[in-house]
This record gives sequence, C-alpha cells and structure tokens, in this order.
Amino acid sequence: MTHEYTAPVPDIRATEVPEPGAVTIVVPTYNESANVRELLHQITESVPNRLPCEVVFVDDSTDDTPEVIHEAAKDCPFPVTVLHREEPTGGLGGAVVEGMRAAGSDWIVVMDGDCQHPPSLVPELVATGERTNAGLVVASRYIKGGSRAGLAGSYRVAVSRAATWLTKSLFPRRLHRISDPMSGFFAIRRSDIDAAVLQPLGYKILLELAVRSRPRTVTEIPFVFQERFAGESKSTAQEGRRFLRHLAGLRTAGPLARLVVFGLIGLTGFVPNLVALWALTKAGVHYLPAEIVANQFGVAWNFLLIERVLFRDRRRHRHWADRTVRFALLANADLVLRIPLIALLVAHFGLSAVPATALALVITFVLRFAGTEALVYLPRRRSRTA
Repeated sequence: MTHEYTAPVPDIRATEVPEPGAVTIVVPTYNESANVRELLHQITESVPNRLPCEVVFVDDSTDDTPEVIHEAAKDCPFPVTVLHREEPTGGLGGAVVEGMRAAGSDWIVVMDGDCQHPPSLVPELVATGERTNAGLVVASRYIKGGSRAGLAGSYRVAVSRAATWLTKSLFPRRLHRISDPMSGFFAIRRSDIDAAVLQPLGYKILLELAVRSRPRTVTEIPFVFQERFAGESKSTAQEGRRFLRHLAGLRTAGPLARLVVFGLIGLTGFVPNLVALWALTKAGVHYLPAEIVANQFGVAWNFLLIERVLFRDRRRHRHWADRTVRFALLANADLVLRIPLIALLVAHFGLSAVPATALALVITFVLRFAGTEALVYLPRRRSRTA
C-alpha cells in the first residue's frame, strides 16, 4: 500500500507553463530523517527558478522520515511528494521505478537522500542531456574532474571498484560508454524508460536501466562523491548478495546466455554424480543401479543451482513440488532418450559411436534446456493470459 502526500505549492508556480527540460527529482529514502531537511534546502538553493522542478520521495522508512519531509516541504518553492511504501518491493531500485512512474516531467533525476550527491549538478545533468540529445546522463566519479572522496574507508573503495569492474566485464557492449555503472546519480528522459521490462532488485538501478531499457545516446559529467551529511551507510552484506543476484538475472536475460549458464551448471553436476557413484560402488552396490542412484545426486544439485541462479524470478509460476517433479522427469528422460538416439545415428546415418554419442549429448542437452524452460519455469497458460 502506498500513501501519497503533496506539499502545498505557492501560487506563483501555478501560473508557470512547464517548458522542455522540466525535471522531477526522485529520491528513494530509508530512515534518512536526519538528512532530508538538509537535502531539500540544498535543492532549493541549487535549482534555479527557470527550471521547473518537483521532488518525489519514495520512502521505505521505519522511522519518522515521512513526517520530517512533510514539515520541511513547507519551506520549498516547488512541489514535494512523499510516496510511502508499506511493502518495499525491489528494494531501493523498486522505489526508484515507482518514483519514475509518478514523475510528471520530461527529465527524471535520481539521487540519494543522504546528501552525498550534490543537487547543484541537477541543472547541469539536464542541460547536458538537452545539449547532446542524450537519453541518459550519468554523474561519474571515474572521469576527469570526478572523485569518490566520500566513500568511507578502503573497504568500501575496494568493493566499489570490484563491482564496477565486474559489471563492465559482464556487459562490455552495453556499458562501454558508462565509466561508473554503480553511480546512483543520473538523469534520464521519461521517453527512454521502458517500465515494462524493468525488474529492479536492490540498489543499483542505473545498471538495470542501462541494460534493460537501453536508452539512446549516453553521456557523462564528473561529480565529487560527498560524505554523508548524517547517519550511516545502508550498504550491507545483504545488499551485496542482492547485487550479485541482480547481476546474474541481467546476464541470463537472453536465451543464449541462459543456455550457456544451463550448460555450465550441468557440468558442475558431474561432481556430486561421480562422488555418489564412487561411494555406492565402494559400498558394494552394482554399477548399474549405482549409476541410476548417483545420477539423482547430480539432478538434485543442478536443480538447486538452476532454482537459485538461472530461474529465480520464475519460481513463482509453479509450486516447488511441481517444479521438482517436472525437472527430475526431464533430467532422467535424458538417459532414456540418449541410448536410442545414439543407435539411430549409428544405424541410419552411418556415424561411428564416438561422434554419435557426442551429437546425442548435444541434442539431448538442448532439448533438456528447452523442456526445462518451457515445462518447468514458464507460467501456465492461464497465468500468461492474466
């Protein structure tokens, strides 16, 4: 459930006609009551009157942040809206997407609520986008004139650099014009946001927008990352795990990437399979039933990884028991299908045993992937219609 509050707007604003370049500043907040008053003051001081402006706070707080915003908004010469979410779906990224949906301007500027992103750059972000006809303007710490000075401690610096390297390595083509994909400070045109494809998870919403929405020309301006005005960083180990899951989801969004990851997971399944086979035969079990039982260990291992890594977002379409049974049947059907397929390739296509076996492995692997995606993780027909 979302509660909305809009601060009163002075009469002088009511007579102004919005001009191109009007900006909505979206600020996601979580327990930032000590910072939001200063942030609104900085925005008031920094954004010129000629730039029509509104501020949308999307709040997931458990403290009095919404009340503080309401009180501070009375002194602002621009509209201030607070959307308080009872269910923080998607974390900070989900909050930003909800703020974007509520935005009423051509340009949307996203910034944190802890005063580490200087509001004085808001006009420059918008002006740069207008001048270059860009769809996305990123405030970067890693180009000339930028700095990450506000990062607290060498640990956070190391984590930030590692995360930047990892994301740019995974998406070299889509992020080649973005030096700071971890930035939370950027401007984007409403027309360049495809909300239907967004699946935010955690706090790196710029990465989500750059990879899924693929905005038109991207440009950057430098900025100096400030120290927090008050309070402590919300960056935690849990957010780090969310970030890694988000990366995995983005990287496996395409069918070819999913096929590759499916194959890599299948390769890791040989380890529990072979360990179980060794243990069973060592205990005196005949190798044929031992092979069948050991195969189930590999199937279980593959299923757990596929559930956690590859199809995490699709688990809701079917009950876990339904998914388990379907996956097990498909995985074991591979054994039943492979031998007749090898015989067919040898007898009717004249292949020798080795290439026939290799081709059968490839065919059954592709069929198993297609079957897993279509029969285990795609929504039921009624769900798709809904």
